[in-house]
Amino acid sequence: MDNTPPKLFSPEAVARNRARAAKMDERFQFLQAEIADRMFERLQEINRSFEQKIDLGGRFSAFVPTKDGQAFDAPNFDGAVIAKIVDGADLIVSNLDLHWVNDLPGVLVQIKQALRPDGLMMVSMFGGETLHELRHSLLAAESEITGGVSQRIIPFADVKDLGSLLQRAGLALPVTDVDTLTLTYEHPVQLMQELRGMGEVNALIGRSKNFLRRDVLFRAAEIYQRDFSREDGRILATFEVMYLTGWHPHESQQKPLKPGSGKVSLADALKAGKPPAKD
Repeated sequence: MDNTPPKLFSPEAVARNRARAAKMDERFQFLQAEIADRMFERLQEINRSFEQKIDLGGRFSAFVPTKDGQAFDAPNFDGAVIAKIVDGADLIVSNLDLHWVNDLPGVLVQIKQALRPDGLMMVSMFGGETLHELRHSLLAAESEITGGVSQRIIPFADVKDLGSLLQRAGLALPVTDVDTLTLTYEHPVQLMQELRGMGEVNALIGRSKNFLRRDVLFRAAEIYQRDFSREDGRILATFEVMYLTGWHPHESQQKPLKPGSGKVSLADALKAGKPPAKD
């Protein structure tokens, strides 16, 4: 039985999109820079120094180059076996990148194996609510005009699923949390241009090979402005950013208590919290 996960994304298309984005105005990458900065702040809260640090995608090290005295290695990760490019890292980070890999569970396992004992993984990636306004508008417009639909916004993972994947990968002390950012734009086309500049355009293997028809695009813009705009006319765009952290297991780490090992029963704890009974 073949347990290979189905391939959703074309690595070649992902690479082309990123190469094109790299040649565009860097102002389109402000969201990636902002999330890299938030990740760096989280790292600063960890009372720990890291020697061998790996930037596994999303140009984290490019966005925070002067904030850390020690440089990151940035291997050319394109979905290849991580163990071949990373050996015994203390810290592996990935910034808004891993939602494009075909085998996320496998990649998380590889990251865990590439870390030294007590090494840290920190990842940010887009979650399920990302661009739901654009998804709705494109689907509604295409269905209305052509009678069919094409998947033009990729599926994003759910935070609950990611928490389970961290545990399955064997990472210790797994944590997942979410930032929901709502950005505004003058027009839906401006949003689409920014997504192109971020390298975040459709790379699904099953995507339509035809360009989006102009009449569908115009109708999608109308639906977007009708359903998801503020009073001043600016449209809203949701980006759900999920942060995943986990450690390679080590004996020095905190361990959860075994079931039944508590010294105070729940009943006694509840009694202790009650006000004294009145006579």
